[in-house]
Amino acid sequence: MVTLGPIGIAASGLAPGLPGAEVDLAREAEAAGYSTVWLAGGQGNNLPVIDRVVRATGQIQVASGIIPVDVVPAAEVARTYAELEESFPGRFVVGLGGAHGPRPLRTLNAYLDILDGREAGTSAGIVPASSRVLAALGPAVLTLARERASGAYPYLVTPDYVRQARATLGAGPALAVLVAVIPEADPDSARATAAESLRFFVTTPGYRRSFLRMGFTEPEIDGLAPRFLDAVTAWGDVDSIVARVREYHAAGADQVVLRITGDAGGDAGSGPFGGLLRRYAEALLS
Repeated sequence: MVTLGPIGIAASGLAPGLPGAEVDLAREAEAAGYSTVWLAGGQGNNLPVIDRVVRATGQIQVASGIIPVDVVPAAEVARTYAELEESFPGRFVVGLGGAHGPRPLRTLNAYLDILDGREAGTSAGIVPASSRVLAALGPAVLTLARERASGAYPYLVTPDYVRQARATLGAGPALAVLVAVIPEADPDSARATAAESLRFFVTTPGYRRSFLRMGFTEPEIDGLAPRFLDAVTAWGDVDSIVARVREYHAAGADQVVLRITGDAGGDAGSGPFGGLLRRYAEALLS
């Protein structure tokens, strides 16, 4: 099973068009003590970026958060994994998801079959279950993550959700929880930032079903109500955010991945998140 340290950082909000931005963030996170940097795949192929970041850093895990299986061929994932594993063993954590269409579980299972080497003609090698995690929200994909991967990577969930997910996964599989972190102490400003970042997700069927399962009402979701926003994000000063992150750990998360959202530029320090990256690490790892 993949072993994840207590905190990770998501490469979000980086300046576009700067090829070295992910490398700079990973190096800064590694120096601060973060265990993993998660590189978003979106709807594209982020394997070249993952390769570059692994080779440019010393020991930090580099996870794909996520590789969309509808877009990136499994053979390409297997080839990149094999190349990196040979020289940098254990550094590439293969995060998979993004299966759409009428039968997403069948799509994901077929993809995992190729990575297991079950498909005839697979020549690029395999990615063992111990090196991969699945983007998971609902019980079916959490079960798949338990049975065919090393753990799960949910986003926009509550600590109560984490407790239930841990019960589904059991004690062994890793549970890395991506949390939107808004470094803003004013409630109105923080919730406005949270609402803006969630507008897309409340219209996405999978996330919407997840919000409903967590007990939020249709009006709360559609209206981006304060109770909803507060429950699926972490906002406030450093102490408030650290306390919130510890709630997720206490609920059963092995790793909490910080996705820093909003304007962190007012916090003195270098890097895309000012001094916050180091301050969060110092508080959470002490």
